[in-house]
Parts: sequence; C-alpha cells; structure tokens
Amino acid sequence: MSEQPEHALIAERRRKLEEQREAGEAYANDFRRTARAGDLQLAFGERDGEALEQEAVPVAVAGRLMAKRVMGKASFARLEDMSGAIQLFFERDALPEGLYQTFKSWDLGDLVAAEGTLFKTRTGELTVRVQAARNLAKCLRPLPEKYHGLSDTETRYRQRYLDLIMSAESRDVFRLRSRMISFMRQYLDSRGFLEVETPMMQPIPGGANARPFITHHNALDLQMFLRIAPELYLKRLLVGGFERVYEINRNFRNEGLSTRHNPEFTMLELYQAYVDHEAMMDLTEDMLRTMAAAVLGRAALESQGARIDLAEPFRRVELETLVRDANPGLDPAKARDPDYLREFAGGLEMHTEPGWGPGKLLLELFEKTVEPGLQQPVFVTGYPLEVSPLSRSRDADPFLVDRFELFIAGRELANGFSELNDPEEQARRFRAQVEQKTAGDEEAMFYDADYVRALEYGMPPAGGLGVGVDRLVMLFADRSSIRDVLLFPHMRPEDA
Repeated sequence: MSEQPEHALIAERRRKLEEQREAGEAYANDFRRTARAGDLQLAFGERDGEALEQEAVPVAVAGRLMAKRVMGKASFARLEDMSGAIQLFFERDALPEGLYQTFKSWDLGDLVAAEGTLFKTRTGELTVRVQAARNLAKCLRPLPEKYHGLSDTETRYRQRYLDLIMSAESRDVFRLRSRMISFMRQYLDSRGFLEVETPMMQPIPGGANARPFITHHNALDLQMFLRIAPELYLKRLLVGGFERVYEINRNFRNEGLSTRHNPEFTMLELYQAYVDHEAMMDLTEDMLRTMAAAVLGRAALESQGARIDLAEPFRRVELETLVRDANPGLDPAKARDPDYLREFAGGLEMHTEPGWGPGKLLLELFEKTVEPGLQQPVFVTGYPLEVSPLSRSRDADPFLVDRFELFIAGRELANGFSELNDPEEQARRFRAQVEQKTAGDEEAMFYDADYVRALEYGMPPAGGLGVGVDRLVMLFADRSSIRDVLLFPHMRPEDA
C-alpha cells in the first residue's frame, strides 16, 4: 500500500469513480460471466499449454482485482471470485485503444470483468489473454496489505466482508459450516425425520432455563419473547402424530458474550417417538462420526493442539462419578446433602445461592471441577432432576433423570434426554419453576398451560436431542472462539 494517508487514497479513488460516472461506465450491470475461476482451473489446469493455445477457449470472467504487476507493454493481474483465482494477461498492442491505460488506473479491490481466451504462461499458470475488460464496481477504500492481512481481531468480526475478501482461511470456515448443516439435513431426512419450523416469537418462552429477550407485538398489544428453545413446540408435534421431527434454526438468550456464547445462536433440535435417551446418544455419535468423514474426509480432528478421535466409541459415564473422581475429598455418603455440598463448594471458592438444592450444587461442582478436562468425546449421563425440568425421571432413582450431555474438547456440544410425557408431573415441575422465578431466578421457566394441555392428549414416549451447531463448527474448524464461526457475531458498539 502507498505511504499516503488513507483519506488521500480514498479521495483519489473517488476521483477515478467520478471519471467513470462522466464516461457513463460506473456500476454497469450488463456484463454476463460465462465461467468461474475455480471451474476453469479444474477443467483446464492440467491441460497441455500448446494444445490449449491452439484451441483458443473463449471465456468471460469477473471478480475482485487482488494483484497487479504492471510492466511496459504487458501486465499481469490476479482476479478472485467465489470459486478461486485466475491470472489475467493484458498486452497493450492487442487491446482496444485506451484500454491498457485504463487498466493501469484500476485499483486493488475493484470488481472487474474480462473477456478473452485461455493459455498457459511459461511457468504453466492458467491465464486469460484479455481482449476486452471493464471496471464493474469501484473499491473506494484501500484493502489491507497483502502480507499483513486483517490482523486486528475485532475488525475481522465487525467488518466480516473485509475479512472474507482478504482471508481464504475465513472463507473456508464458512464453507465448512455450510457443508456441515447440509449434512445434518441429509442425515436426518434419510432417517425419516421431517424438517419443520416453529415460532421464534413466543407468548411464553420455554424449553430451557435462560433469560429471554422481550419484545412487543403492537397489533395484538402483547408482550412476546424471542425463543430460547423450540422444544415445547416440537414436542407438541409429537402429540400431533409427527413421530420424527427436527429444526435447525436460531435461539436467543439474553446472556453475556464470551468465546463460547453469543446471544443469538444456531441449534439443531430433534425428537423421535418410541425411543429413549440411549437411542439419542447412539444417533448423536453416529451423526458426528459420519459427518467428519463426509465433510473432512477423516475421523481424527485437531482441536487447539489436542487430537480428538471420533472413530473411537464415545465414553459414557455418570455425572456423580465424575464429580467424585475429580474431588477425592468429597464424601460419597454426603454427595446429595445440600448443606455439605454448599460447604464443600465454599472450600473451592465457588459462588453458591441459598436456594440451590443438591442437584444444582452438584452441577456447579461438575462445571467447575470436571468439565474443562473432558477432552475426548464423552456422554455425561445421570443429571439431577432439579436442573432438568423437562426430562423423564429415572425409575430406580428419582433424584436423577434420563439425560446426557456430550462434551468434546472441554465444551458441551449436545444435550438430550428421555422426554417427560406425564402431564401432571410436568405441571408440578412448571409450578416449581414459577416459585423459583418468583424468588428471583430470572432463568427459571414459565408455566406453559397449553403445553400441559397438549400432554393431556397423550405424547408418546420419546427421546430428544439438541446440538449446538456453532460449537460443533468450532470443533471441526479448530477455532477457539464462537465469533470465528459466526459471520456476523454480536459486538459492543464501536463508540462504546
């Protein structure tokens, strides 16, 4: 980049744009591309140069001008489009009058079109011998230097468009994300699941313990909530007779920002009648393993320097067992005593609330002392009922529910359980949640009378599963921050 200040460079580019406007050549939309750069590389990249020159394949390409090497009577340029890159060759005496000089005035970042024939240079690079070219859209702001790229992380997130222009690596992450979501759909469709859509604005937020975003419907004069989970609507569909349903869409939770949390995030959530949480673990494991093979071509992943092998059977272990193993000083005989657990947590300098029961305290101990060390795939099972208001209780131990969470690389990626389909028990648990909300727990659930009414019509026994798509992409793309896998993550205002 020139040493001129940026504002001077922008002013010079605006002057060039004005010249284009005066000539009636600014922002034309009548050019039609016949080939993409990547497709040309695949089709002709291995062809013999002599034969290719004789064939004189005509092409019309378009994309962003990313490099120029201007010489006396001939120059080269690099054009990039969504599929890849191709070299352009401009020869002054073979071009229409004035075009060579016009090309020399173009700036890096301009969107340009070129027509010509294919040939190979002496180094074997596939190139378009330009016969005609146009500037389709002026880039008014200079791009970052090629070799330094967009080094400021915050700018990469705020100006994702610029990050995508400059970084093939970033583009690859989002292509991978798209392939992963496409795979999930194909996987579930092939197993008889029906993709559905449920409301994102809800009169009663439910399906998870989280603080919702609140909005207002003017026509109905009704307070509404952006959904925190689609669960209760999807299970209404089980009542209605759709026995296998799924949805891939956004959830919204009014919580803080971190490397693992964004207030708006993507979930895959599915339900299947006449199975239990064991079947959901089987499905989850198989889906992730086959997904890795399909989109990466391998089952072994690298995650922040650790090797994760999805080919090996995923371990399944009880939450209480993990807590005891990680805390040798914990007395197993008192592991469900709230007073003892609160005192033990205090010894670890953990924050606790007076209203937390033994189930919540156990979960907090798990998250503090166990979760970060769960690197290889593991299904943690046997969650306390206290923190699982929508899960079916275990027949042999009602303190626990038939629930699991999948952890890989120290992150929770999936949550599933055998669904509670007893309307009277569900109503009792909703009432307990309301009491917690009245006591000040802003993440406790509301009482959903219509959902209880739906259960009263009879919901088949079922298994459910939720997969955090963003975190799964973090794993597959080996990224440490959720913002790296969201095209437009939420940020504080620039002037804050």
